[in-house]
Amino acid sequence: MSDTTAIEAAVLRRLLQHLDDNKQVQNIELMNLAGFCRNCLAKWYVAAAAEQGETLDYEEARERIYGMPYSEWKEKHQQPATAEQLAQFEQAAKK
Repeated sequence: MSDTTAIEAAVLRRLLQHLDDNKQVQNIELMNLAGFCRNCLAKWYVAAAAEQGETLDYEEARERIYGMPYSEWKEKHQQPATAEQLAQFEQAAKK
């Protein structure tokens, strides 16, 4: 593994730890502010695996990103989106 790859891997691990330490930050907030969320990371994970010739399904990737099965994370940590959050999300989707 090159130094760059090792650094990038460490950065991803740190990002995932940061998200895990801040479970109160909801995916819709991430989408509204940054244009990506934990589910996006899982999709990118699947795509990167495929680029490397690896097969990884979306649910397995989400478990790696969330640190637990998505259904469990959702039950424990996901809050309903507010009307304001949904409106902001819809507005961004129109752009």
